[in-house]
Amino acid sequence: MEFNDYQKLANRTLLGNEQVLTNCALGLASESGEVIDLIKKYTFNGEDLKRDELVKEMGDVLWYLSQVAEWANIPFEEVAQQNITTLNTRYGKQIDAQKQ
Repeated sequence: MEFNDYQKLANRTLLGNEQVLTNCALGLASESGEVIDLIKKYTFNGEDLKRDELVKEMGDVLWYLSQVAEWANIPFEEVAQQNITTLNTRYGKQIDAQKQ
């Protein structure tokens, strides 16, 4: 699935029109905390990594992030491409060295 397609499909489930950005930002923080908690339990409590739960929570993070981008009229593919550009700038030499 293309990022922009996801963004548009996800937007169909966004409810409400007041303080949408605040709601999405708080939801993003909350769902990120869920991801962190699963990883913490795996890392420090010796629990099995609950892959299905992790996928679900990561999906929730993706939804909120896509809706922040939608609110700001930023195509989600632009976010992804800019991030890859940033990573190439930061780690390009390391990536090139690994390829050799």
